[in-house]
Parts: sequence; C-alpha cells; structure tokens
Amino acid sequence: MNRGGPWWVAGTMSGTSLDGVDAALLQTDGEAILAFGAGGYRPYTGAERAVLRAALGLWEGPEVAAAAELVTRAHAELLAGMEADLVGFHGQTLAHEPKGRGTLQAGDGAALAEALGRPVAWDFRSADVAMGGEGAPLAPFYHFALAKHLGATAPLAVLNLGGIGNLTWVDPAAARPEEPGALLAFDTGPANAPIDDLMAARRGAPCDRGGALAASGEVDAAVLDAFLAHRYFSRMPPKSLDRGDFSLAGAVAHLADADATATLTACAAAAVATGLELLPAPPERLLVTGGGRHNATLMAMIAAGAGCPVAPVEAVGLDGDLLEAQAFAYLAARVARGLPTSCPATTGVAAAIGGGTLSRPA
Repeated sequence: MNRGGPWWVAGTMSGTSLDGVDAALLQTDGEAILAFGAGGYRPYTGAERAVLRAALGLWEGPEVAAAAELVTRAHAELLAGMEADLVGFHGQTLAHEPKGRGTLQAGDGAALAEALGRPVAWDFRSADVAMGGEGAPLAPFYHFALAKHLGATAPLAVLNLGGIGNLTWVDPAAARPEEPGALLAFDTGPANAPIDDLMAARRGAPCDRGGALAASGEVDAAVLDAFLAHRYFSRMPPKSLDRGDFSLAGAVAHLADADATATLTACAAAAVATGLELLPAPPERLLVTGGGRHNATLMAMIAAGAGCPVAPVEAVGLDGDLLEAQAFAYLAARVARGLPTSCPATTGVAAAIGGGTLSRPA
C-alpha cells in the first residue's frame, strides 16, 4: 500500500436483511471517488441465516462465536477472488445499543487479514459509540463523496432501504463532510426487516418480491397510527435503531398475509416520510439504494409522501446493490489515512472522529 492512496479497496457489507455478503471495488484516496470496480455477492444459505438469527440481540456466548466464525469465513470466500490493496470489513451487526452496552458487529478483521494476506479496516462503529455517538449510520460520508462525484449543486437525499431504513441529507456546497451543515443523517425506522420476517414466517419466502403481496392487501390504519406514535419518531436526529427496536409481528398477527404485508410496507414508507420532515431543507431529489428499491409498492408509497422526485440510484448511473459495500471501501481508505469517518451531524458524536481498526497480516 502506498502511504496516501489512491488505492483499490474492496468494501463489504452484510446487512440486517441477513441475505448475504456484498462486496465492491472502489478506487479512492478516501476523499474523491476515482473509479468504480467490479462487485460480488455471496448469499447465505438457509442454515447460515439460522445461525445469524440465533445470535441477533446477543452480546456473547456460543451463538455469537458461531456467527462471528461464519461471517469471517463467508467474507474470506467472497474476497479471495478480488484483487485489492485494502479491505473494508463491516461485519454483521448482532446488537446495537449505543446509549447502553455499545455496538457489536460479528467478525474478526485480524483473522480476515491473515486469511487474505492484505490489510483490513474493520470495527468501524466502536470508537464513535465510545465518544457518545450513535455509531450509525456510517455511509453518509460516502454519500457526500457521491454527491460531489455526481456534480450535484443543490441539496439531495440518499435513502438506504435495508432491514432498517436510513436517510442522508447532503449539501454539496460544503468542502468536507465533517463541516457544519454539510450532512444530516439518521435511521428512519424499520424497512425490509419486518416484511422479510413476516414473509419467512408465513410464506417460507425471503421477501415480498416486487411488493406483489403488499399490492394486493389493505393497510390497517389503526396499526399504522400506533406505529407512528412510537417515541422514536419524536426524537430529533441524529438517531439510530437496532433491528429489534420495533416489534411489529404482534401488531399484524391478526391480519391476513396480504393485509399484514401491506401494513408493514406502509409503516416503512411512513417512517421515511416522517424522516423527510426533519431535514434542514427540502432535497432536490431522493435517491434510493438497498434492496427495498426493488419493492415497487414500497417505492410508490414513499414517492406519494416524499414531496420531491424519488428514483433508484440507477437513475444517476450508480449500482444500488453495491453502494453500501462501496461505502465501507471508502471508509476503509479514510481509516488508512486517519481521516474522520463520522461527525456530530451523522451520528451525534461529540466531534468529528476517525473510527475503525486497521489490521495487517503478519
């Protein structure tokens, strides 16, 4: 690795949807995006998803150890075929309690560095949480770089629809992401996770493909109103969520499959609309990434409540399946250079801070 970059970095992401590991190559010096490279995907099997689900919400014990071993091995398998100077390894979030026990991402970056024979940046969230931050979301600094790369001149927003939704507002007029007013970011609320969990429990399916089932159902207004009364929505950002912070399965237990799915989809969209109301200024457009952008029903509901044009990131030439992995490639380069990876406006941390640990093979 040359000391200051630029580097080809392989970033990875294993999100709260528990579907698998995404990897993407990005050429960057940790400030500018210079080129996009190839991507890869390693799905989790049903048995592997069961291992991960068994460890969700736990902080220690054999289930956590088994999840960490699985996550490290799966990443090593995917990354073995990718040439890179540096790896950004997010790991798998099992528990997130920033004002309590902290944050836990399963996976051993030092072991991954040994397996791959190249440096690995990992444990991106712990330093932020230790300084009073939420530890999430972390992609906003990359969203800032993307706005610059796209040549944006007006504020825009990026919405990631993973298991949890998160929203970033970017003012591209700022010179650096840590500048006051450059960014605002926070988790909007549950997105794909409750829908996927319901589909798995009731239909044995990984998701509501295209939002087809939701499109055939009716939204239960009482459930939606109770959802929006949750105290989380009255908190001002920055703020973040754990996958288990909302328990929606019981709220829709009395509903038929289609109505339950429609209601959970409406909840996800309403959470986004509520989040958009908290932005410093209306964005010129809302660009959507993550698996939820493939859900036509969810996208239509979001567009109906957004107050600005809504489009998947592919509309501006980006790849929404790889964007989160690219974000951790970008952050890995910033870790290697000692640059900030979060700031008060993205996680509520006391000051701009560079998180992450850099492990090198022996």
